Amino acid sequence: MIDATELQPAGVDRFPVRAPIPPARLDALSRDILALKKKLNAVILAHNYQVPEIQDIADFVGDSLGLAQQAARTKADVIVFCGVDFMAETAKILNPDKIVVLPDKDAGCSLEESCPAGKLAELQQTNPNFWTIAYINCSAAVKALSDVICTSGNAVRIVNAAPKDRDILFVPDENLGSWVTEQTGRKMTLWRGACYVHVEWTHGAITRIRREFPDAPVVAHPECTRAVRMLADEVCSTEKMVEWCRRTQSKQIIIATEAGMLHRLKKECPDKEFIPAPTDNCRCNECKFMKMNTLEKLHDCMKNLAPRIELPKALLDRARLPIERMLEISARPLENAG
Repeated sequence: MIDATELQPAGVDRFPVRAPIPPARLDALSRDILALKKKLNAVILAHNYQVPEIQDIADFVGDSLGLAQQAARTKADVIVFCGVDFMAETAKILNPDKIVVLPDKDAGCSLEESCPAGKLAELQQTNPNFWTIAYINCSAAVKALSDVICTSGNAVRIVNAAPKDRDILFVPDENLGSWVTEQTGRKMTLWRGACYVHVEWTHGAITRIRREFPDAPVVAHPECTRAVRMLADEVCSTEKMVEWCRRTQSKQIIIATEAGMLHRLKKECPDKEFIPAPTDNCRCNECKFMKMNTLEKLHDCMKNLAPRIELPKALLDRARLPIERMLEISARPLENAG
């Protein structure tokens, strides 16, 4: 198996300082994008990790589960997906007859790269009793090999709903899988993949920031390592971070997830201060792939209706089944989810 921690982009500045878009240019781009949206009958979906100007113009900003749910029920003719490629693929799988565009075709994911479909198929053949649960951060080909998809927001519910007589194979995020095991007690075979961003937070770095802000709780994403999760006051998906931060009485909160999340949190909770959890090397942490999308690229992809997401029909049909199973389980009343 490929260890995704080795897939961190090398030889580039992972945290480039982006010059702000001049106000006049920002206004012009925003007006053009809104006009194109109306002309195309388009919907703009953006992940919480996108740059602020994309979040601000999107119709919906959320985590992977929320984005999948929005994509499943949209009436738009064109889906403009501001995220990474596996997210746009998910939208296309759920909407095979709609146009789905992604601002930057090279916006990928270290987790997706860590789990090639061929390698997964080889492992599945070693145990015919495997029930494969794939984290949504994977390719369409891996989804097509899976029994059900999950997100960080519903992974516990999906695992609890898995057949009790099957051996669970959880791919590709080892850290999310180990956290789910802690929550459910369900033993699983875990694929050795990781998000290159989330594994950079360390026990030492979180301990130091807690000393600096002793009254600030730590909220961490489950893609973080167990050493970091053990120090967190709350471990949850990005969407649940918003809910938790709204409820807490704390006025300062340390956030251990991709730095784009801070923009959403500041908008949702303007009376609170959000402190980016530092790594050993920097004060915040950004995903190179998520930040490939820019407002200019968003405008161009809508103007040109490209790059488009195109997948073979057989793959679309097979990959839709585990996604629809996930959405169905997620929609059940909680008491029936198991």
